[in-house]
Amino acid sequence: MRLLVVANRAPIRKTDTGWSPSIGGLATALLPVLEEQGGVWVSMGEEPDLPERQPYPAEDPNFHVRRVPLTQETLDNYYYGMSNRVLWPLSHYMIEHMELNDDFYADYRDVNRRFAEAVVEEAQEGDQVWVQDYHLMLAPHFIRERWPEATIGHFWHIPWPAMEVFRILPQARDLLRGMLGCDLIGFHVDEYVNNFIESARVLLGAHVERNIIHWQGREVRIETHPLGIDTGRFQQMTEEKETQEAVQNLRDETGTEHLVLGIDRMDYTKGILRRLLAFEKFLEDYPAYHERVSFYQIATPSRTKLETYQQMKREVDEAVGRINGQFGTDTWVPVYYRYRKYTQRKLCAFYNAASVCFITPLRDGMNLVAQEYVTSNDGGVLVLSELTGASYVLDQAVKVNPYDHKALAEAIREALEMPEDERKERLRELKEATARLDVHRWADRFLKAMDRVAVA
Repeated sequence: MRLLVVANRAPIRKTDTGWSPSIGGLATALLPVLEEQGGVWVSMGEEPDLPERQPYPAEDPNFHVRRVPLTQETLDNYYYGMSNRVLWPLSHYMIEHMELNDDFYADYRDVNRRFAEAVVEEAQEGDQVWVQDYHLMLAPHFIRERWPEATIGHFWHIPWPAMEVFRILPQARDLLRGMLGCDLIGFHVDEYVNNFIESARVLLGAHVERNIIHWQGREVRIETHPLGIDTGRFQQMTEEKETQEAVQNLRDETGTEHLVLGIDRMDYTKGILRRLLAFEKFLEDYPAYHERVSFYQIATPSRTKLETYQQMKREVDEAVGRINGQFGTDTWVPVYYRYRKYTQRKLCAFYNAASVCFITPLRDGMNLVAQEYVTSNDGGVLVLSELTGASYVLDQAVKVNPYDHKALAEAIREALEMPEDERKERLRELKEATARLDVHRWADRFLKAMDRVAVA
């Protein structure tokens, strides 16, 4: 039985020496499956010079990549438009950032249809189809129309909002119908499962029995499948000599007793500005920590074409300058701010060096940074927003409401002053939870669930 993975991005990248697997994310979990059992990875083709059909590896292929070529206008409407200026803010309860546009949806629908056509063209008898994320909500329905007997799964990688929020979207019912072309739909946590089921029940009038939605003569199972990281790889990178040297360099750079760390994409959902303001309040309320603690915020550039993101960066830049101008001294920098992308190995050094990891999105899904910190650190404290899916599975984090300015500042103090035995016990339990979520286990669990619905 082969696997057809349907995802926005391809799992391989062009390097100076040829083609190599992408690092992290879906590629880490699913490339080993494709290498073992064969199949196809269907993705969008952003660059016109790339082959539409590419065997990989070229010398002895285990699978191949099928690209769906997109013009720049189509990419702008489908990806930067509908996906990232409508579905992304809606799913994160950031309604004020939605930009409704009929052209966005028209191209989104067309691209989903073209993905489905590519899947059906590549399919062989017995293949299973695994669709990924919010970029491809309509694809399951289009696949089902053309291939009625297909076994189709979908995993949703971000929050699914409450029904009252999701119904704001004019195309909400069409998108639900698209998803219900599946046999199995997976989400990170029970909250998202319940929100999806409620959306189908209320907006479509679907008949529901526990976690099964009866739709057009079929049963669609809605299940919880929390996603993790490649824990073994992060453990290995953390122990490498190069990483440990980088850890010491970081400590020498700050010269402080404690390092508080934030690592995010530059995105309005991540709460970076509020986090900086909370650290500012911490410095105001607890002057005894001046010159003893520094905050290191890494913000990876993201969706830089969008004005919303450009404005957010300006606000963050101004906050960093103000805090350092007010509190900094000749020998102490309160906030280190890096607007750039780092390798995973370098991130491991940051994780290992940090006394506290300050993860406070305004709304988020599993937030894999939290798991990366837990896996790479040996004595720190995880402070985590209670509005993340991760908060349901990482019970021993110090949980905070990211909108509570005073509580955020207090959480920093609590983390820094936590007794050593409590810190170690919390981290031990967090490591155990993260190991259970490992990305390879996640893929195995979901594919076994696909096997069960295939024979049902």
